[in-house]
Amino acid sequence: MILYVTFNDAPSGIYSSQVIDVVKFINQNFEAKARLLAFISLRSFSENKKKIKAQLPDAIVLPMYPKMQNWKKNRFLLSLFCSIYKPKTIIARSVIATKLALEMKNRVKVVYDGRGAIKAEWKEYKVVTDENLLSVIGTYEKEVILTSDKRIAVSNELVKYWKEAYSYTGLDYVIIPCTLNNDFEKIKISEENISKKRKELDLAETDTVYVYSGSVAGWQSFELMFSFLEPILKRSTDNKIIFFSPSDKNIEKVQELFPSQVIRKHLSPDSVAQYLLVGDYGLLIRENSVTNKVASPVKYAEYLASGLKVIISDELGDYTQLSKEKDWGFTYKAFNKASVKPDLKTKQNISEEAIRFFSKKNYKEQYQTLVSL
Repeated sequence: MILYVTFNDAPSGIYSSQVIDVVKFINQNFEAKARLLAFISLRSFSENKKKIKAQLPDAIVLPMYPKMQNWKKNRFLLSLFCSIYKPKTIIARSVIATKLALEMKNRVKVVYDGRGAIKAEWKEYKVVTDENLLSVIGTYEKEVILTSDKRIAVSNELVKYWKEAYSYTGLDYVIIPCTLNNDFEKIKISEENISKKRKELDLAETDTVYVYSGSVAGWQSFELMFSFLEPILKRSTDNKIIFFSPSDKNIEKVQELFPSQVIRKHLSPDSVAQYLLVGDYGLLIRENSVTNKVASPVKYAEYLASGLKVIISDELGDYTQLSKEKDWGFTYKAFNKASVKPDLKTKQNISEEAIRFFSKKNYKEQYQTLVSL
């Protein structure tokens, strides 16, 4: 038995594809069985528990002790469920979840599922504002990196960060980037499917369509993205931008400047795969920060699976170099604004290649090393 432990992670599209789908993948592909144990906030507890269990009925969903700085007070519940299910391994998503799992280290193997440079992320983007937690997160991150039995890193750049920031010298890690959910693996790029969605959004076949999907949170660097978009929108009214995002004042400002060229549509997580294929280019332009340098944003894989070439920052995880090697896109500084948009065959080839590369099956060997601990 493997327990996959999350802490203070609310259900979302990312949670579905990177947590719930991983648990399902392990159960479908290996003899060892996995079970999700999620500690979630008391705020909206019942609603979020229902959302998780609707996707994974056997998930164990527990209320976490209030306030993240009290993480250690949840160890009794974790210990209780370890006694009941007797897992041989805990895969823990995030530094705090892994700290909690390490309290059980005399009973189980612990895998740190490293999603980013956490100390840097908290400080660069004020993810957490509690001064007590901010003062210890570096110590916590170092401990989980150095004392876990195995590590998952989302990028080679993240492993470099571990080595530089925390003197990590081991080889007991696997690289598993953020992978696609099943909806994206089933995408079919066809003229008919693209045309249908373009008509729904009042887009012409001759339009060159740039797509941005997701929130415009701090690390998304909206101003930098707008500096790239503005001359493109001014160049031709056939150039359009679609934000598949919640309402935001930054997007509203762009709509005011280019009312006939800017579309915003907020999508539920399960409908994103139906709409991204309307585009020609996906935007992944972020500022130069430690957080972004080690990142593995799932929208990169989603854009590519949808047949979009990606316009990307100079140093975004492993993906800037990967885009060059596979001809999957351009850096935003090198992009020729007069480029001919990708044709249908190019989109189909990109989609097929990306679905193979970013499917969980492509990382079965890496998952095998985790379930075999």
